[in-house]
Amino acid sequence: MPFFKDCSGTAAVAAVLAVVVSFTGSAVLIFQAAHLAGLSEAVTSSWIWAVSIGSGITGIFLSWKMKIPVITAWSTPGAALLIAMLPGVPLGEAIGAYIASALIITVIGLTGTLDAIMRRIPAAVSSGMFAGILFSFGARVFSSVRPDPVLALGMIGCFIVFRRVSPRYSVAVVMAVGMGIAAAGGMMHFESLAFAPTAPVFITPQFSWATVVGLGIPLALVTITGQYISGMAVLHASGYRVQSNGIMAVTGICSALLAPFGAHAINLSSLTAAICTGTEAHKDPSRRYVAGVFCGGLYIVAGVLGSTIISLFSALPQTFVAVLAGLALISAFTTGFMGIFKDSDNIEAGIFAFLATASGMDFLGLGSPFWGLLFGGLMFAVLAWRKPCPQCSQKKA
Repeated sequence: MPFFKDCSGTAAVAAVLAVVVSFTGSAVLIFQAAHLAGLSEAVTSSWIWAVSIGSGITGIFLSWKMKIPVITAWSTPGAALLIAMLPGVPLGEAIGAYIASALIITVIGLTGTLDAIMRRIPAAVSSGMFAGILFSFGARVFSSVRPDPVLALGMIGCFIVFRRVSPRYSVAVVMAVGMGIAAAGGMMHFESLAFAPTAPVFITPQFSWATVVGLGIPLALVTITGQYISGMAVLHASGYRVQSNGIMAVTGICSALLAPFGAHAINLSSLTAAICTGTEAHKDPSRRYVAGVFCGGLYIVAGVLGSTIISLFSALPQTFVAVLAGLALISAFTTGFMGIFKDSDNIEAGIFAFLATASGMDFLGLGSPFWGLLFGGLMFAVLAWRKPCPQCSQKKA
């Protein structure tokens, strides 16, 4: 089969890293939201099960069908929103709001509204936003040196050497060396590791106009602006000029089906997508879809094992995860940053988008990728307004 011919070790490593980053990062927001809302351990585990299974199924299907690395995950800005809004909301009504949000996203996907918006965004602006998303992860590589100098410097040094010796496998070697240093230094904590499968819990949806308007619509808004727009920018910057309608429809429908088990939103990823869409996954762009399939498979395993996977990822040192993620994203950051300058007519707008996104600003409940896109687009619109056409001037002359 062509799939097995396209498989590679680098794609598998990229998939593992993407899942590790997801569970050691944004999954914490789910636990915090569940804790503040007073959800039981069974319901919280079901929530993790639902978003993991949904991310796995949609990632495998879309990557296999489209033959590009479509990495799906749960909504990180959505989980952050729930930390503030889920406490005090009856669980059944929250599930109803999740379904409403998923249906809104599905309709937007089917109508092609997001694609129409993305076509109007200059390449420099989308590249600037893409690079801005990744900037903090690259910077964190070096800010991690102070708390754990041996681990951080050892991983950085290994990366530099193997980028020269064997660039294709540099991230895999850094991961192995980093785990070795962490284990030797007593930084790995497997004492609390417990093996137990997750049992999904069905929650009957209840629909309330107040909750749909107050929670469902904001959830759809932050998911579209914080996940789909930035996720499409990552795919475009990596050379995959695909439309979002099929991706939004599939993930939206899957979100609606899994909402009764706790899934708040399953969507296109941006950060973990950058890990699997760059040259680190494979030099040949047509073979990187394998990373999406592998990533989906790992998400399904994580969903089935649930709490076991969470406790396993919790055993990894934060410095290890931060440095590994940052180093793995350097190629993707380079692609995005250089994309600003390839669109020579709109460099200032691209830099504006980069700076606004990299600032990490959070205003009116909307994250920095949205504001980076907005400010970059505003700069482009102002500079391009009634700009004289060189061809027209030559004709008049």
